Amino acid sequence: MSRIGAWLRGSTPKSTSGPSPAQSQADLRAREIATMMDAMTSTAMIMNDDIDGAEERLRKDGSPFHQLGLAVCIFMRSILGFETGVMFETSTRLNDCENAAWDEMKKAQKEAGAAGTTDRIYPPGSEYSLVIADAQLMSAIVAVLHESLTEGIRGFYKLRKAYLTLDEIMQAETAYLKKNGLNPDFTKQAASSSSSVSAGHANGAEDTDDADLEFVDADEAHSGAQTPMNYEGHLTKDSQPPEKSLSKLSLNSDTTSKPLPNGKEGKGPGSDIFKDPVDQFVHSGVNMCFGTLLLLLSMIPPTFSRLLSIIGFRGDRERGIRMLWQASKFDNINGAVAGLMLLAYYNGLLGFTDILPSESDVQKGALVGYPKARCSALIAEMRVRYPDSALWRFEEARVLAHTRDLHGALKLLRSNQASKIRQITALNNFEMALNSMYVHDFSDMRDNFLRCVELNDWSHALYYYIAGCGELENYRNAFHSKEKDESQIQLHKKKADELLRKAPTVAGKKRFLSRPLPFEQFVTRKLLKWEARSKELGIDLVDAVGVSPSEEMTYLWNGQKKMREPELKKSEEMLSWSRLTAPEEAQKKIKAEIDEQAARDLCRAAVARTLGNLNEARELLDSILAMDKQAFKRPNRDDFALPSANYEMAVLAWAEVQNPELRGEDAKGDEDWLREKTEECQSWLEKLTKWEAFILDARIGMRVQTGMDTLRWYKREYGWATA
Repeated sequence: MSRIGAWLRGSTPKSTSGPSPAQSQADLRAREIATMMDAMTSTAMIMNDDIDGAEERLRKDGSPFHQLGLAVCIFMRSILGFETGVMFETSTRLNDCENAAWDEMKKAQKEAGAAGTTDRIYPPGSEYSLVIADAQLMSAIVAVLHESLTEGIRGFYKLRKAYLTLDEIMQAETAYLKKNGLNPDFTKQAASSSSSVSAGHANGAEDTDDADLEFVDADEAHSGAQTPMNYEGHLTKDSQPPEKSLSKLSLNSDTTSKPLPNGKEGKGPGSDIFKDPVDQFVHSGVNMCFGTLLLLLSMIPPTFSRLLSIIGFRGDRERGIRMLWQASKFDNINGAVAGLMLLAYYNGLLGFTDILPSESDVQKGALVGYPKARCSALIAEMRVRYPDSALWRFEEARVLAHTRDLHGALKLLRSNQASKIRQITALNNFEMALNSMYVHDFSDMRDNFLRCVELNDWSHALYYYIAGCGELENYRNAFHSKEKDESQIQLHKKKADELLRKAPTVAGKKRFLSRPLPFEQFVTRKLLKWEARSKELGIDLVDAVGVSPSEEMTYLWNGQKKMREPELKKSEEMLSWSRLTAPEEAQKKIKAEIDEQAARDLCRAAVARTLGNLNEARELLDSILAMDKQAFKRPNRDDFALPSANYEMAVLAWAEVQNPELRGEDAKGDEDWLREKTEECQSWLEKLTKWEAFILDARIGMRVQTGMDTLRWYKREYGWATA
């Protein structure tokens, strides 16, 4: 009996007369495959900026595949916009989808059991198991982005269940291929689970470990002890059962596929094996889901490491990336989502980091680096598949920015503001605002961040603050202009004051796992500091500002990495003390404050490093490292500069390893010297893993974590890795 025929048997009337049973089953199979393909085709309309059209088509059928498509529609809106109301609706749809898929999966298993076994790649009902895992994974992501700690914990349990389901499907695929003497390059070994993980998990069976857990509102005001920072992703040693058994899951496999470089994958992976449309759906879907899960788990900030103990295992960045590339080869919704995840990772996370393999290493296969050519090829392919989508043009602009073509990126972003999906328009606008800041176009920077307030409700405090930073620079430009225009000076001064004061009044409305958003904490403390200084020195608020807050934000978003020499030289000017507008006596007091000195020298060091002036950068960082750590703990002091200086020292060591032209005269460049520099880089990063909590620790921590991944890869390449 066809397993696909078994799926929808409960909802399809049985024929009492007519063709033979075999012919009836064949017809039913064809109709059921058509149902699945219709759902996938309809869902793929999302990737062409037509969520409304996708929803209209998907509502015409109530199959679990169509319900999954409807859930994906609202999920895309929720994660692109980070809007609480949309997240609630997303959770409801995903729960409905999961329940419907559960019922159909059970029917498929029952029918298959009655019909006997057949030789097939996946167990009966695996398609519905995949739908369940899809729904659980999306539910987990939404829950973790939710403001409630309770919902966040629920989300981590969803991740755990999704992992078990996907792991079992992949083990079945591997077992089938081995049984038939097949081991193509694109296959991967399934995670080798402990004996406590039963096959029932994969098919959505109740998890007896947590099925009866009751969630109550956590004491969200309780702080407790600080969670140790650990950027290597290791679990806490005191994880409790049943998580201990789960921690035995092995995520390291050397047999995972390595797609051809630069996007030259050929006519399609496994076309001789995965001929059946349903098998293609499962194979691409599992690679997309599992790859996403492994990648996300590898990036969880160390400050949430206790929540990782709920899941009981850690991610694997390299394997996750390989699986996503494998899934992206399929021309279906799974391939499109995999491509989107890859581009979000490369153009998002890696855009903020510095310790990465060189371009030549990436061309040789270093997965932890940024594959520019391959990303461009992926975008080109997606634009062919989905020509009307603004999402892929947005990613194309981010590739341009990543390669330091900010003006080219801005040109593309400005022509890409007509998406039918408001959340994509918001993303496009935010990227345009950041790039305007990097090229020092302060009027555009102000206007674009103010438009973010209209398009998105994630963090209005941050939007108003950075808009105010842009207007502050306009005020300083007018103030120091040779041709004094008092009306322009007062106009910009008043507007800057208005925007900056507005920021803290709208802070605190958004929370992440019951914690205030770090940037909103940063903004609130900034304004408290400037207001206290204004009162103490008897000057206006905007005149009490010290180091260019625009340049500080540029550093925190790693904008220097995207700048060319003209923009970097302009940043040097922006960081001059001569930009201050306070009276001379007040300026002396501002310059004397230790956190102002540290922030200024940190930004100057990043600029000098990017310009290739490593010795100058090191001198500036040494001046910060010599400062008293306790001095940064006083009220309203900025505390990010000192740990960031340690990170910058690691970046300098790595820059010498990767760029022979930047090495000093005493640099040998032999293997011993390279190893010494690599260890120096790692020692600075490890120092940060033990650093006490500070407001932006998760943001700096992502850079550290990526750096540690790169060093592990580099040591493995040289055979230096230790057990």
